[in-house]
Amino acid sequence: MSTIAKTPELNNTNLWKSKGFINNEWVESDSGSTFPVTDPGNGNLLGHVPEMGVSETRRAVDAASEAFKTFSKTTAKSRQDLLNKVFALINENADDLAKIVTVENGKPLADAKGEVVYGNSFFEWFAGEAVRTYGDVVPAANPDLRNIVIKQPIGVCGILTPWNFPIAMITRKLAPAIAAGCTTVIKTPAETPYSALAVAHLCKEAGVPAGVVNVVTTDKNVAEVGKEVCENPAIKKVSFTGSTRIGQLLMQQSSQTLKKLSFELGGNAPFIVFDDADVDAAVAGAIACKFRSSGQTCVCANRIYVQSSVYAEFASKLAQKVDAFKLGYGLDEGTTHGPLIAERALEKVEQHVDDAVKRGAEVLSGGKRVGGNYFAPTVLANVPEDALVNCDETFGPLAALTKFDTEEQVIALANNVDVGLAGYLYSRDIGRVWRVSEGLEVGMVGTNAPILSQACIPFGGQKMSGFGREGGKQGIEEYLTTKLIAMGGITV
Repeated sequence: MSTIAKTPELNNTNLWKSKGFINNEWVESDSGSTFPVTDPGNGNLLGHVPEMGVSETRRAVDAASEAFKTFSKTTAKSRQDLLNKVFALINENADDLAKIVTVENGKPLADAKGEVVYGNSFFEWFAGEAVRTYGDVVPAANPDLRNIVIKQPIGVCGILTPWNFPIAMITRKLAPAIAAGCTTVIKTPAETPYSALAVAHLCKEAGVPAGVVNVVTTDKNVAEVGKEVCENPAIKKVSFTGSTRIGQLLMQQSSQTLKKLSFELGGNAPFIVFDDADVDAAVAGAIACKFRSSGQTCVCANRIYVQSSVYAEFASKLAQKVDAFKLGYGLDEGTTHGPLIAERALEKVEQHVDDAVKRGAEVLSGGKRVGGNYFAPTVLANVPEDALVNCDETFGPLAALTKFDTEEQVIALANNVDVGLAGYLYSRDIGRVWRVSEGLEVGMVGTNAPILSQACIPFGGQKMSGFGREGGKQGIEEYLTTKLIAMGGITV
């Protein structure tokens, strides 16, 4: 690793922040210690950010608590205007934000630009939802009583996000929180803090009041900071995206204060191709669904089931497409797929490939490391049902193909896991589309559609993939409480 920081060339250099953000101020850690952030694409040092801990987190919570006293009383229209200002500023700085995402996450620049557009769509969507937090009038049995139901912001919100979508995973939590009138404390992932800090800078520039957005950066103290977010009684809601194992821990830690929680946890998405599908469309869908961000997405296809009669055709065409990928550095022209985030990610992909091959799978494309954090995009054929890749989410560029014969069989295979975030199927039989969509034990189904993520839809899972929804009209409800006001003395 280079000891000299190599930051990206940005049009707006103010976006590159190397300090934490508390109460609209850029701050160092109390100890003065920092941790390095590296570019996974080439190993270069990007810079150092503060190694914060419990004391800084408590200070951020205090700032958010103080800000909530006034921000919670602002009008929905004023919050709508604020979100629209943030939306406009992100649009103005979209190219720079994409470069920041690429250098700290590794994804190709085209993918990073897509993430910025997607992430920013939450500010636009929840600007609209801010003025739609409707209540109810409920008829009462007592003629002297009127029941009014109102919605109010829940309070200070802890936001814990992963590295795979450094901007979008924050904006789809931050935007509804602001829309509802809540204040926030964001714990960034150690791998990708610069994107979060850039968003915080633009929020400040847009006029978001002090204390509404706070960002804590940490690497070694991540467990202590997460515990503080969950146990601090001033925080009323925690939103987390990450692994099921960490979600279970955070839920335990939040139990004593009975916080409102929304968790988007691990996935193991089935991708099913029936014999009546448009095979070329299914191949294109598998490419988009499986290999986006080099397979490092929670909703990407992990288990690819193909009906016997079209199995050979699908496998051949998929391998041919994957062979044409250009693996390389994210900012280089023509790169289609970038590196994995770190050595641990490479080890897991390698483990899944080796296990499947030992069980009789055939490597049709890729199958090995190619230097640095790069793993060749891989297609495996004849993967047995009990292979490790079919039991555990890979989170890497590995397409594992398993053959099936009947609709009933593949639904059983698809549901034979303890998680249920997303599922996909390709078929031109409308009856089958409905039957399988209803039969899959997941929170979201893509039928002849490989990409689900949109600001306007309720994103989330079932089983061990968590609970709560992000996006859609449901997304803002996660940041609101429902209050009844029963008014007596009405009749004379």
